[in-house]
Amino acid sequence: VTINTDRGRGSGVIITDRGHIVTNEHVINGAKKIRIITSDNISYPASIVGVDKITDIALLKSSYIGKALTFSDSSKVKIGDIVLAIGNPFGVGQTLTQGIISRTNSGHITANPLDEFLQSDAAINPGNSGGAMVNLAGNLIGINTMNLSIGGGSDGIGLAVPSNLVRKITEQIIKYGRAVRGYVVYLHLIHLMVCLLQMLSTAVQLIHLV
Repeated sequence: VTINTDRGRGSGVIITDRGHIVTNEHVINGAKKIRIITSDNISYPASIVGVDKITDIALLKSSYIGKALTFSDSSKVKIGDIVLAIGNPFGVGQTLTQGIISRTNSGHITANPLDEFLQSDAAINPGNSGGAMVNLAGNLIGINTMNLSIGGGSDGIGLAVPSNLVRKITEQIIKYGRAVRGYVVYLHLIHLMVCLLQMLSTAVQLIHLV
């Protein structure tokens, strides 16, 4: 689907038959009005269910009722697999470009230490963000997110968030309204470390007194 906002335009993917659409967080960031336009040119208003800035994933909800794209297991994607990138580049309408997977688990590209991408040479241009990357069976293997380019065009390095990560994040947003990570565990470990340091400091003082 095409996503129109009061701040720009991008692409999205219908992932449930209840009108949930996944796109990139940067596509809808700061938007006050969002509408989706389906392939049969019907427009629906949409609202934001939740976002995850870390993975650049956003989940929208519209009144659309109909067929959703099927998720594929992105862990089974291999280098050399033929893929298709779907989106609305430069607002020209829905387009499809073909390429191959150049790299899997392509991380440490952005400032985000948790980034994870599928890399392809399928053309991903402005407006493709949030659109589907599919395999030859037509099943979703990733969400087109960005391309690496010197001049701003498509230089053959397109990146998509893997479908397994997309499914995990969107399921959590549907259930909790946000992505859930193990922050409580980290805080608990930090608390234990602080307690241990305090005990060690006390022990050193007692030894000094003795």
